[in-house]
Amino acid sequence: MNSSFNKLLTFKNLITASMIIVFSINLLLMERVDALSDSRQLVLDAWTLVNEGFYDPEKFDEIQWKRIRQKTLQKQIETSEEAYSAIEDMLRPLDDPYTRVLRPKDYELLKSSNFGSEINGVGLQLGEDDNNKVKVISTLGGSPAEEAGIVSGDIIETVDGISSEKLGLASTASKLRGESGTKVLVELSTESGEIREVDLERRSVDLRPVRTKRLRDDSHTIGYLRITQFSESVPKKVEEALQELKEKEVEGLILDLRNNSGGLVSSGIAVADTLLSEKPVVETKDRNGIKDAIISQKETSFDGPMVTLVNKGTASASEILAGSLKDNERSILMGEQTYGKGLIQSLKSLGEDSGIAITVASYLTPDGNNIQGQGITPDKLLELPEASDFGSTDDKWVRNAELLLGSLLEKEEVPVQTIDLNNEEIKSLNG
Repeated sequence: MNSSFNKLLTFKNLITASMIIVFSINLLLMERVDALSDSRQLVLDAWTLVNEGFYDPEKFDEIQWKRIRQKTLQKQIETSEEAYSAIEDMLRPLDDPYTRVLRPKDYELLKSSNFGSEINGVGLQLGEDDNNKVKVISTLGGSPAEEAGIVSGDIIETVDGISSEKLGLASTASKLRGESGTKVLVELSTESGEIREVDLERRSVDLRPVRTKRLRDDSHTIGYLRITQFSESVPKKVEEALQELKEKEVEGLILDLRNNSGGLVSSGIAVADTLLSEKPVVETKDRNGIKDAIISQKETSFDGPMVTLVNKGTASASEILAGSLKDNERSILMGEQTYGKGLIQSLKSLGEDSGIAITVASYLTPDGNNIQGQGITPDKLLELPEASDFGSTDDKWVRNAELLLGSLLEKEEVPVQTIDLNNEEIKSLNG
């Protein structure tokens, strides 16, 4: 009896011990699954945001988008970094460099630049060309990149010895950023095929998005307004600048959008609104093919004659502004063919501190021109070399714009095409 009881008690103890062990293991497994769920949730959230917002849903069928999600979730995804890498792989078949995951540092930097603050880095605005090479759109004024002679159209070959093709657009941009005083070695190829290396020291770059001054000669007073990027504060700063120039009794305006690679599309549209009276600014086309025209208000901040300067570093939101001014015959465009970025991105939070940029629409100029990959052709092409310091007394482009504005103010019947000043003529005019 006692023997049977002891055996039964021992059996019950073993069962209880086994249940405790199994329960403990289950707890550990649950904790493990929960840890994995956080990282996998980033991937699922990214897929869902793109699935709901991407401007070209026909692309999903072409690349088997749902199957890509399944294959991605079969990967080992245990950390945030593995999640970011998985998202990058998942987005690659979309063939859109502007739809991209933003790691915490990049997300915070992009948000801060949209508010017009300072950033630490080398001052390069990057994009991708048709061959998926990382290309310089423009350099920021006063930045290490500008001082090193890097120009729009240069290709970033390597960053600290790592191929930009391997890194991709987002990671290349990320590696160029860093703490002030640190250095980064960049290998570039120019449009002429020259390969060169530059050792750039990162530093705080003051974005100063709006700059203005008054230009005077014997006959006229002209305002000069340069916008280097479109951040949240720009529309208000532009209105203040235009009011200041009006108080100085300027008769015409030179708007300088050279090397303005864009920024907040809403800010570019708001600036167009201050210069156009009840005119179409831009037409957006969403994923459903629905076109939405944006019309400016009646009141303007300046209604005098204008010349707008653009170059191959003029992109995105600045092309929206330039296109609206040209198509509505509000301003004559001078300079070079613009970059040709006709896609609009929306910035979404992903998890607590990362984000994702998604191309949600394309846009057309008021005349219905799609500039994606094509750019805008100026009314007046300039083949003069650009000044190292835009807006300086040595800037021949600005001098051309002054001469054209002078002819408009004097109401001379001078076709734009006749203002073909060569370097010697410009030099003599500058004294």
